This record gives sequence, structure tokens and C-alpha cells, in this order.
Amino acid sequence: MTHLGVVGGGTMGAGIAEVAARAGDEVLVLERDQDAADAARARIEKSLARGAKAGKITEEQATESLARLRTTTSIADFGDRELVIEALPEIESLKVDFFSELDQVTAADAILATNTSSIPIIRVAKNVADPSRVVGVHFFNPVPVMPLVEIIASLASSTEAIDTVTTYARDHLGKRTIQAGDRGGFVVNALLIPYLVSAIRMYESGYATKEDIDAGMINGCAHPMGPLTLSDTVGLDVVLDVAESLYQEFREPHLAPPPLLQRMVDAGYLGKKAGKGFYDYSK
Repeated sequence: MTHLGVVGGGTMGAGIAEVAARAGDEVLVLERDQDAADAARARIEKSLARGAKAGKITEEQATESLARLRTTTSIADFGDRELVIEALPEIESLKVDFFSELDQVTAADAILATNTSSIPIIRVAKNVADPSRVVGVHFFNPVPVMPLVEIIASLASSTEAIDTVTTYARDHLGKRTIQAGDRGGFVVNALLIPYLVSAIRMYESGYATKEDIDAGMINGCAHPMGPLTLSDTVGLDVVLDVAESLYQEFREPHLAPPPLLQRMVDAGYLGKKAGKGFYDYSK
């Protein structure tokens, strides 16, 4: 597969588009309007320039990769895409509705993939005429740096679609792939989010300071960063969305998002990308 469509040019979508373009694919990124499309292209161009400056790629490779990237505001342009990866916000209804539209414009043998981090794949595939062509491909942020991709098969996903996407991510993009069952959180977030939520709840209760919670996990468990710093890095809105999805799936009290997390998202304190979360990043 060399003709890739990416739905959404935000942080995750731009990262997926970049690694595919660097691997030699002709990449088409869909955005809601021209301003968003221009912002997506600028985001990818900046990341490629950063990679060239750091010596990860050459200037020539950066230029060639950008030349393989196009943007569009029309879903109809996805008619020739062999693989489409959706990277919309973690809102189930939004993804479900969009896959219904993709089903109408893509070729019958095109594979449709969702980059969801927690929503069961079968819920996204349920309105597609042939749900066997819908799979989960969960990349991790930042996509050009993080090696892992989770491949998720729903009850309806075909073996051929799963094998094709696994080969594409592993052999073409150079990622480390793991396979997960179709349940909320898959492998990584099913383990990670309860840990982050527990740390937020501990801080909220006054049991320990944020600095001590983070220092405890760095110096006591050899983690590269503490859970509150990691929450800021992931994005508190993302942590909240995944925690809510896990709670809806399993209905276990320890998965319920703490009120503090909801209030911080309400206030726009989303972590590093917003300049403020549990810590201040404005400087």
C-alpha cells in the first residue's frame, strides 16, 4: 500500500502522515477547512525540519517527504486510497458517523483503520457495510519517535486486513507492532490510564504532593517520568476521554475520572500542549 489517507491533521494525524510520507507513501490528509489543512501541513513541515536539524533525516529526505504530502477538505478525494487511518478526537459518535461516510467514498477493498486509543473497534465498524475491512491501529505520540503500534481486530475484522496492516506498520513504517483484543484500552491504555488516574486521585486527596508522587515513581520504580508529568505530556483531555471510555466499558469505580481531572479540562489546563496542567509550561 502506497496511497494513504489520514483523517485529521492534528498531533496524531500529522505524525502518522509524516512517518508514512517519510516511508515513501503518497499521503492525503483530510481536514475540516482550508485553515485547518494549512495548519496540518505546517505542523508536518515543522516536524520534518526538526528531524533534519537533529540529524534523524537529511534535508533532501525532508523535502521529498513534504512533496509526497497533500491536503484536502473533501472526503470524496479518498476514492483512490488503499488504506485510510482516522485520527479524529476520541468521541465515539464522531468516529462512527465518519466511518459511515468513508464507507460511501472508498473502494470496497480499501482498509479502514481507526487510531482510537480506547473505543472498541466493532462500535466504529458497525455502520460500515463490510465491517471486515475495519481494524484498529493505535499509534503513540509523538508518532515519529515512539516505536509502538497496537493492532486491534474486532470480532468482524478479517485476517487479511489485520495481516496487511500489521505488515504495513512493521515492515513499511518500521514500527514495533503488538496485537490486542477488542476491549476498552487495548493493552497499553488498559494498564496506563488506571495508573495515571490513581496518581491524580492521590494528589487530589492531599495524600502527597505532585512533586513527591512523580519523584517516587521516577526514583523508586525507574520510570522516565512521573505519572502527573506523563498525564501532562499525554494531554489531560486525552486522559479524561480514555478514562471515561474505560469506565463505560468496565464500570469499575477505580476507573472513574477524578473530579479534579474534569475541572482541569474544563479550565483548559490540558498539559504541555496548553502551557499548563499539573505543572506550568508557559516558559
